[in-house]
Amino acid sequence: MKQITTIFFLLIALSSGAQSNNWQSLFDGKTLNGWKQFTGSATYSVENGMIVGTTVDKSPNSFLVSDKRLAGDFVLEMETMMTDANTNSGIQFKSNFDAKANDGKGRVHGYQYELDPSARKWSGGIYDEGRREWLYPASNNPKGQILFTPNVFHKIRVECIGNTVKTWLDGTPVSYLADSITSNEGILALQVHSIGKAKDAGIKIFWKNIRVQTKNIKPLAFPEGIYVANLIPNKLTPYEEKSDWKLLFDGKTTTGWVGAYKKSFPDKGWQLKDGLLKVLSSNGSESTNGGDIVTQKEYAAFDLSFDFKLTDGANSGIKYFVTLSEKNSGSAIGLEYQLLDDVLHPDAKLGRDGNRTLGSLYDLIKAQKTERFFRKPGNWNTGRVIVYPNNHVEHYLNGVKVLEYDRGSQAFRDLVAQSKYKVWPNFGEAEKGHILIQDHGNEVSFRSIKIRELK
Repeated sequence: MKQITTIFFLLIALSSGAQSNNWQSLFDGKTLNGWKQFTGSATYSVENGMIVGTTVDKSPNSFLVSDKRLAGDFVLEMETMMTDANTNSGIQFKSNFDAKANDGKGRVHGYQYELDPSARKWSGGIYDEGRREWLYPASNNPKGQILFTPNVFHKIRVECIGNTVKTWLDGTPVSYLADSITSNEGILALQVHSIGKAKDAGIKIFWKNIRVQTKNIKPLAFPEGIYVANLIPNKLTPYEEKSDWKLLFDGKTTTGWVGAYKKSFPDKGWQLKDGLLKVLSSNGSESTNGGDIVTQKEYAAFDLSFDFKLTDGANSGIKYFVTLSEKNSGSAIGLEYQLLDDVLHPDAKLGRDGNRTLGSLYDLIKAQKTERFFRKPGNWNTGRVIVYPNNHVEHYLNGVKVLEYDRGSQAFRDLVAQSKYKVWPNFGEAEKGHILIQDHGNEVSFRSIKIRELK
């Protein structure tokens, strides 16, 4: 019996050793051998088995780069800590360095795991340094927003498998990105961010237990329902399908859509080409060309996501809880996520207090947004509307929540009473309704329209 027990524990030990051999340490705990600083003048040193980065005044972003290029599929783990909340930091992965950029000073660009100790709690979000900026603000997943507390070590995990990137913070799933331009390999770098004030010099960032796994990877499960920032047009990941997301537009047909007040799709005014659904330019008037289009199906509680590209001066909208029962000479009536070029279209200055601007609940609630999180006309943006079963509603623009309200509340009804919708009884309070894309006579393109019904 004693011999059997000994053999049993020996097998466990061998198994454990084989598992540990799947991981490669990228830091020896004593020196910066295998690491080089590419940009900036922040200092990097080794203290008590940790890499320590220290902010300095008048320096651009600094990056300490590993000699180990991360290629193919991998899992990256480490622990990190910051001593102050007055700066942020990040971890570059599958990134690249352009030595000729920035007047020969060089520039790191590519994926960054965000370390954000501020109250917005975006740690674990995915930022595209020096390129596309935010790809997955952590606000896309409220349950994954964890305060990155200073002076406490936090556990970081990144999974890069195929064209997907998933992140965790302290064991909590945060970001899920599916990207169409994922490179097969790239650098790993530890960032010390530039500081805006001299008094913030001397803030320290610590990294330890830096390791990577490239063989025998067993992906960790994500709970169903976490929003995927899917940058592959008109496609769903297997994870999204499992979470009951459905495409409302597949990039090939107009199946599931008809003209508002019609039995079929409009025979003019709309174009389906190259994976895009486009409302064509006419005279800028409401529903005088092809007219609005609506889903044949009606929805009650849902999570709706859509990519849109405005042209200069364009006006359009995504409406929800459209019943087609109201009589109106222009566009069909419904709650509207406003799509607008705020700079060139005059509607941005109408209404009350900016409640007709991009992302707003049209004529009711102004979207609280900043220019940084909007890509100008000619570029793709992502809108999102979540209607919870309790009638709480949220609007997002490129992953950032820009407004919220409670449908049917007294506050909501008070806003309706001051709006153009006051002539319609119980406006916006239907139990269910169609999703609508508006024809406002301006060219606007759509793709990756997807929805998930909530219960």
